[in-house]
Amino acid sequence: MAKTKVLCVSHKEDADGIGAASLIRQAFGGETRLVDYPGLMNELEQLRNDESLKTLFICDLGLSKTNQDQFVKLLSHLRKNRVSVTYIDHHDIDEAIKKKIQSLKVKLIHVITECTTVQVYNAFKSKLNDHSSFIAACAAVTDYMEDRPLGSKLLQRFDRQFILLEATVLTFTIVSHQKDSDYLLYLVDELSEAKYPHELPNTFEFARIQAEKISNVIQKVKDNMKKMKNLSYMEVTDSGASMVVNFVLGLSGKDVGVSYKLREEQGIYAVSIRGSRACKIHLGKIVNQLATELGGSGGGHDKACGAVIPREKIKQFLKKFNSKLK
Repeated sequence: MAKTKVLCVSHKEDADGIGAASLIRQAFGGETRLVDYPGLMNELEQLRNDESLKTLFICDLGLSKTNQDQFVKLLSHLRKNRVSVTYIDHHDIDEAIKKKIQSLKVKLIHVITECTTVQVYNAFKSKLNDHSSFIAACAAVTDYMEDRPLGSKLLQRFDRQFILLEATVLTFTIVSHQKDSDYLLYLVDELSEAKYPHELPNTFEFARIQAEKISNVIQKVKDNMKKMKNLSYMEVTDSGASMVVNFVLGLSGKDVGVSYKLREEQGIYAVSIRGSRACKIHLGKIVNQLATELGGSGGGHDKACGAVIPREKIKQFLKKFNSKLK
């Protein structure tokens, strides 16, 4: 069978992953598959024996100590099958793992100082149209990285209020459609065709509904969040943990906020963590190590990260995490 398939596997949960996938689509064509962090390995396993796969892009899907060795083994298998692999990400990666990835002749595009979509734009802008810089600027804003060297230059090309509006509409639309994979793929297609989020049907209504949900969360956070010495935390039952965590951080006066939601069928808690500007500790590194020790997984940025923690160990996670934030 001739190798012809071009595939991008990207993060499904935010504008950086969706934006990166749309720029890869614009530059190289091919198919898109969108996954969350726990779904990365399963998706790559399905590609193990795909004899038609020629080119693979993996975008905005960070590694943890739990899956990094398996990730390297899968890439090794794909390279032996003569698959061209490009891995583009901005989460912290263990230096030994980076060297192993590069030794496989995988193209690694990785800095922790710029969001993934900005890195995609910077690497392939000769293949992209002018609108792609707008998508990259939106991703930088929604990933809180618009003050970084490349991100800030892209933001200066546009009216700031327009970017903030479009980035928010895009983010709220993505968040409200996490269970609708077809719609998320539709977003990738439309953005790759140089559409603005406001041009897509019903996006402002999706954003309004999501904003209403978020506003209803504020009082619940005030009533239910709890504090430890170095962090604030709250269990979430009727919304996403990532929606709540910024309020837990902001309303508590602590430098670190944690929210978590039970995934009953999997027996785990999905945990979201945010740090304030005053937080000087790289939260992603701490969470990666701690979650692994407790039989879960985790990691991410210095001030924004997440974890999957076994249900029975969530209190232990909070106690140990608090002790590491001294």
